[in-house]
Amino acid sequence: MTPEWTSPDAFDLGMFPVVRAATASSRESRTVSENKEPHVAKFVYDFTEGNKDLKDLLGGKGANLAEMTNLGLPVPPGFTITTKACKVYLDSGAEPVALRDEVSAHLDALETQMSKKLGQPDNPLLVSVRSGAKFSMPGMMDTVLNIGLSDRSVKGLAEQAGDERFAWDSYRRLIQMFGKTVLGVDGELFEEALEAAKAAKKVHVDTDLEAADLKKLVTKFKRIVKTEAGRDFPQDPREQMDLAIEAVFNSWNTDRAKLYRRQERIPGDLGTAVNVCSMVFGNLGPDSGTGVAFTRDPASGHQGVYGDYLQNAQGEDVVAGIRNTVPLAELESIDKKSYDQLMQIMETLENHYKDLCDIEFTIERGQLWMLQTRVGKRTAGAAFRIATQLVDQGLIDEAEALQRVSGAQLAQLMFPRFDEEAKVQQVGRGIAASPGAAVGKAVFDSYTAVKWSRSGEKVILVRRETNPDDLDGMIAAEGILTSRGGKTSHAAVVARGMGKTCVCGAEELEVDTKRRRMTVPGGHVVEEGDVISIDGSSGKVYLGEVPVVPSPVVEYFEGRMHAGAQDADELVEAVHRIMAFADRKRRLRVRANADNAEDALRARRFGAQGIGLCRTEHMFLGERREMVERLILADTEEVREAALTELLPLQKKDFVELFAAMDGLPVTVRLLDPPLHEFLPDITELSVRVALAESRQEPHENELRLLQAVHRLHEQNPMLGLRGVRLGLVIPGLFTMQVRAIAEAAAERKAAKGDPRAEIMIPLVGTVQELEIVREEADQVIAEVEAATGAQLKLTIGTMIELPRAALTAGQIAEAAEFFSFGTNDLTQTVWGFSRDDVEASFFTAYLEKGIFGVSPFETIDKDGVGSLVKLAAEAGRKTRPDLKLGVCGEHGGDPESVHFFHEVGLDYVSCSPFRIPVARLEAGRAASESAGSDHR
Repeated sequence: MTPEWTSPDAFDLGMFPVVRAATASSRESRTVSENKEPHVAKFVYDFTEGNKDLKDLLGGKGANLAEMTNLGLPVPPGFTITTKACKVYLDSGAEPVALRDEVSAHLDALETQMSKKLGQPDNPLLVSVRSGAKFSMPGMMDTVLNIGLSDRSVKGLAEQAGDERFAWDSYRRLIQMFGKTVLGVDGELFEEALEAAKAAKKVHVDTDLEAADLKKLVTKFKRIVKTEAGRDFPQDPREQMDLAIEAVFNSWNTDRAKLYRRQERIPGDLGTAVNVCSMVFGNLGPDSGTGVAFTRDPASGHQGVYGDYLQNAQGEDVVAGIRNTVPLAELESIDKKSYDQLMQIMETLENHYKDLCDIEFTIERGQLWMLQTRVGKRTAGAAFRIATQLVDQGLIDEAEALQRVSGAQLAQLMFPRFDEEAKVQQVGRGIAASPGAAVGKAVFDSYTAVKWSRSGEKVILVRRETNPDDLDGMIAAEGILTSRGGKTSHAAVVARGMGKTCVCGAEELEVDTKRRRMTVPGGHVVEEGDVISIDGSSGKVYLGEVPVVPSPVVEYFEGRMHAGAQDADELVEAVHRIMAFADRKRRLRVRANADNAEDALRARRFGAQGIGLCRTEHMFLGERREMVERLILADTEEVREAALTELLPLQKKDFVELFAAMDGLPVTVRLLDPPLHEFLPDITELSVRVALAESRQEPHENELRLLQAVHRLHEQNPMLGLRGVRLGLVIPGLFTMQVRAIAEAAAERKAAKGDPRAEIMIPLVGTVQELEIVREEADQVIAEVEAATGAQLKLTIGTMIELPRAALTAGQIAEAAEFFSFGTNDLTQTVWGFSRDDVEASFFTAYLEKGIFGVSPFETIDKDGVGSLVKLAAEAGRKTRPDLKLGVCGEHGGDPESVHFFHEVGLDYVSCSPFRIPVARLEAGRAASESAGSDHR
């Protein structure tokens, strides 16, 4: 059965009947879409020429408008200026030479379709000019509606629509948007003038202003433009359109757009497309309106009717949250015909895109128009629920389900939530826009949020409504609270995209940003700096700090909540299923960085398949530190042997517990690798003690001897000094003591019918000769323990690759190593020449802001530099020893993007902190699924 909207004759366009013929004509001329970029070199494409797979060229909005046109949905005619044109403009500072002629040709065609001219006095064609990048950047770039209106054409529009108020309302909106967006006028000046007009009329909403009031407002708006911009508001409609197109291009490089791209890791060289679309009007009266709809709840993932609708309004009113909307479900009682048609279109789009769709629409005098669709942003919980729902519906398979979620989203789900049993003082409730539990000091502007956050304060950004200029404050804040707006407002959409807790539309809270305070029901005043708590899952707002409890997802991973059990909710079930998909798909094994039995047991519960890094230096902290100090400073063999003898049983006990916790799984033990200064007395403190003793003529021979020894061993750069394998070679017996402890512990576990699988890792090797010497000594010790216990231990010996020279000579090192583990923390330091403890605080912020880094190289692997060495070493090592086991044990092992890289270069496992193991498991499955998909394409 053909859906109703596919028939052009089904459109009742009221004031614009000619669009029916134009839409039918466009549909007849449409050719079959191709899943590749058109070969013809041009800068402008009609909506009938593209498809959803051309996002690189047409941007997300343009590609999806074309796709909806292809599906026969009611889309107003228009055309898209490509991202290529934008890139030429941004690179050269001027539009492409051919662009104006191409725009003119498409505008002529649009005018012919519509049987009217842009801005003509008697029957004006009006258009919108909207941005549309490849990746959604909600509210970050510019839009101008109602282009074509002027002092002359506003009268023609009033006559054409039979509604003088509508025409003047549209004109004041154009001047306001054009003034702010194109001419750079402070938007607050227009808002203040609008508020003054409502106050003079003694009304609360702009829809209560009459035509005469709006005429006066237009005059005032034009005076603001003249004063602030130094020019008159342009009356030439083509000048309006050209300037608006240029403003959209320029909006790609605004501070807020660049900040958002850095936050979301969107490349800065993509540029934005520009969509020029014939206007349809939601502000024509009570039978008109505008809205945003989701095919599923973007906050929870549940199926149903979700979205916002606003009668007698234009689209920007909904997103800006200036007027509170009604739930989309109420549209059924307002305009059942449009509601039913919208529900049918939403189902069509979700089945077509096979995903949650975010839809913008306008109803013009009872006629529904589709203005945009895109795959919708969603919360982490919704992402997991929706992925499993779509599998159950047969729309996607398990492999695709893995691509619909991410490790970053899983990490969000593992954050704590508010304790429902705690005594709380609830002072308000809004819309649960983006889940999470956020606690912080209330601040009322973006500047303060950033300033306080940088000084270490946790803050909640409180606003009546947010706008794109609030982005830096939203990033800095723990959460966002607004008194206006709904689930589709700017605050909600941006917060969901960032995984930030958000409560919107808490109408009972009176926010006074000028006086920096918020009044709650009952008259209590929250001043700036007072602590509040917001629950983005329930929409509740509390005074003071509410205690938090572990996430149910963490409880599930720790075995305290079982999927399928009575107390497991839908979210845990969804996570359980997705993790099962990932574990079935992944090739990479996931180990833990753990130094004691407690951490090892927790890691095992989280799904660890062994320990990839046990840092033995952590076993020597606390009471044992003095023993290591005596060992390092020993000036006779007797003192050194005594220290080693004292340490051996303690080390053995540590390893017995660790091997028992990880029984049957590999445990990679890194021999001692501290920067030397970590186990020596502080040289300044010791010098002061000696100086004081001398001044008081007190005995200080021991302190003086210790100070001389510390001076002898003092290093200017301890991270590149006497540590790792160098320490083992310089201090006789140190590494052999550790190897003996490992071997004896393994033998004890064997005797207890255990299955120890120890791997001995030599740190900071730079040349094969170092490894060969240590290996020879280790093999001898292992043989002695085997002879003494009768156990066959099968201990393997390998090394960390954490120096550039080790990576470059990996083929040689593999002759003496049975495994490599890439220590990417130190490898990053040595490749970049960075001291991590210093550079992150001193200049990384500037590097990130200037775009030198998209992300810190200590957070995500530097593929071009560090990654190239990892790849080179892996290939060279396996060329020498084909069965060489390869892993990574730096923090990159738990970073989602880095896990994909390690899969690509053929490592066998990644190792990370216990809490990140589920993230690494998921990303390893996603990497394998993505790789398999690429192989089949």
